[in-house]
Amino acid sequence: MKILVIGGLGTVGKPLVEELKNRNHEVWIADKNHSSIDQYIRCDISEYRQVERLFEQNFDFVYHLAAEFGRINGETFYENLWKTNAIGTKNILRMQEKKKFKMIFTSSSEIYGNSKMIMHEDVPMQHTIRQLNDYAISKWVNELQIMNSMDVFDTKTVRLRLFNIYGPGEYYSKYRSVICQFIYKALHSLPYTIYLKHHRSSLYIDDAVRTMANVVDNFKSGEVYNISGEEYHDIKTVSDTILNLLGKQDDAVTYMDIDRHNTLDKRASNDKAKKDLEHEITVDLKEGIKRTIDWQKEVYKIGD
Repeated sequence: MKILVIGGLGTVGKPLVEELKNRNHEVWIADKNHSSIDQYIRCDISEYRQVERLFEQNFDFVYHLAAEFGRINGETFYENLWKTNAIGTKNILRMQEKKKFKMIFTSSSEIYGNSKMIMHEDVPMQHTIRQLNDYAISKWVNELQIMNSMDVFDTKTVRLRLFNIYGPGEYYSKYRSVICQFIYKALHSLPYTIYLKHHRSSLYIDDAVRTMANVVDNFKSGEVYNISGEEYHDIKTVSDTILNLLGKQDDAVTYMDIDRHNTLDKRASNDKAKKDLEHEITVDLKEGIKRTIDWQKEVYKIGD
């Protein structure tokens, strides 16, 4: 298959590209940065002219991973978030309506808001949910855009709701995942805050990209899948695991109850992904954190 990965230089995009290539697909990459790699097209998806140029050739499948990511990033740089996530996705949908490629779109667990129930895929269509930040709202807007395009133009799309993916390849910034930030700060003896009443279903990146690549082999248009881990854990467990692996105490850690702009609990059902996409957890939380620590030590040149 000829596959385009939009956002193919990102934390999830890079290993997804490699996974698809290993399966003998012809893989093209689009992203915002300059790059000299083969089969690469620079594109800012919020600019329609650039999106038109991106689709001068035809693709069988398009993975749409491009987005302004994260709750805090979305509040600080909200104008970038809405241009990229809403206008950018609309631009891609316009091309899909013309070109008729099949699309795999990466949504987010954030769209569930503070749902108290186990997060089955049909929950947002059956219950009123309030998303808690602009990033979450934008990803639900994207899903609505996609569903409308499917209804009106008969486009073919699968939506993947990613839950707290972490692992090697995620470089530190204050906008990145909790696990990435905690490891970096613990390695550098920097202070950080733990919110004790929040829970997550974190997923190691290798397990995520393998399942994401499986969509090509069993593409069911209109379906939506949770892609998550199965160890439902609190945030303190992540910090404790990191500190134990590093042999450090929690002297630099502040403990608070709730971050009011962030989802409290993300407990996902993976039943559909297991059935249709052969979703499998092969790396548990402790092992995944250890591998991520080892990668950060190498990247940031920190010895034992």
